[in-house]
Amino acid sequence: MNYFEHIPPIGYRGPECDEPFAFRHYDPDRVLDGKPLRDHLRFAVCYWHNFCWEGTDIFGEGTFLRPWHQLSDPMESARAKMDAAFDFMSLLGVPFWTFHDSDIAPAGESWRATRDNLERMVDYAERKMADTGLRLLWGTANLFSHRRYMAGAATNPDPQVFACAAGQIQKALEITHRLGGENYVMWGGREGYETLLNTDLRREQEQLGRMLCMTVDYKHKLGFDGPILIEPKPQEPTKHQYDYDVATIYGLLTRFGLEGEVKVNIEVNHATLAGHSFHHEIAMAQALGLFGSVDANRGDYQNGWDTDQYPNSVDELVMPCYEILRHGGFTSGGFNFDTKLRRQSVAPEDLFHAHIGAMDILALTWEKAAALLASGSLDDARTARYESWGGELGQPILGGDHDLESLAAVVVRDDLQPEPVSGQQELLENRVNAVIHSR
Repeated sequence: MNYFEHIPPIGYRGPECDEPFAFRHYDPDRVLDGKPLRDHLRFAVCYWHNFCWEGTDIFGEGTFLRPWHQLSDPMESARAKMDAAFDFMSLLGVPFWTFHDSDIAPAGESWRATRDNLERMVDYAERKMADTGLRLLWGTANLFSHRRYMAGAATNPDPQVFACAAGQIQKALEITHRLGGENYVMWGGREGYETLLNTDLRREQEQLGRMLCMTVDYKHKLGFDGPILIEPKPQEPTKHQYDYDVATIYGLLTRFGLEGEVKVNIEVNHATLAGHSFHHEIAMAQALGLFGSVDANRGDYQNGWDTDQYPNSVDELVMPCYEILRHGGFTSGGFNFDTKLRRQSVAPEDLFHAHIGAMDILALTWEKAAALLASGSLDDARTARYESWGGELGQPILGGDHDLESLAAVVVRDDLQPEPVSGQQELLENRVNAVIHSR
């Protein structure tokens, strides 16, 4: 089965190109600040939305009718799906992929059978990766789809469910390590509550902390060098989740002594669902030393749901990319397209059009963010705004040489009458827009 045999390899053709199967802005070999663009952006294709999802929604059946979904034998279907996935990713030219355990292998009639299926498909994936040169950005365990997880995984009131989740994490982390994964993601799809009437908040958070500690311990036992990443997620499907946003996760990690061990995988659509901007979440993660990786997508502002659409706006992405670049760029992380086609986009070609557009947008955005950083205009303004904190009053305050009484005495003695200074927000916005819209 060669589902994409009519699609040519996707290459860079330049900004003036109008070919549908070509990049206009993403030139993977272009060197920017001493590094090829492919190594800056570290693009990854997600397995679940692109090859597992059938195009269903709560009102309708699947629309995609992919051939591997029509096969009766689950393992035959899994192999056909993986063949198509690696064909697609090779033609697209991305360096990385990402998956959940249940994406690549079907469940068996017992835990042992399920693990056997997974082992066989990991063997298959290992050969595919060797043949294509594709690498694994991260793996994770699906701890939300099965009905046993309806009340959460780590936060479930039943310790048997907790144990099942731990077993899945152990195996998923093991195979991520075996496949050379650069990170491992803790994706808490249902780690929260639907009602407080039957919820013990302290107990559930302690259970979640215990699972995180166990995962970190096993990571070290394996010798896995990549970071453990938590993906902030405010709601969907629960009313409230314990990994609501970056700041909430930081509080959770410090409570259990894990702030030096765990980082975050930030999804654009989750940031906006939490009432933040994507820029805010990236900046907060950098400020707290938690930044790891990005799930690149967008939501629909009229919808209020996690629609997982492909990124399509330089204006919305330039400041988050600037923030990533300002702190040195990605290390083990990258831009993973946790995105899905619209249900009406049923053709095989649509998968390519969606990813080509998203990769072009991020490449152009990265270029603009690099130019903004090189200009120094925002850094200079930020430095100047806080400059007085390096002076004869600011330094003693930060150094602990003053308490409330001594500062009160300074105010009276020197009759301090500070005058407000303009923040010049509009000027800075103009500078950002000048770079975005320059040629």
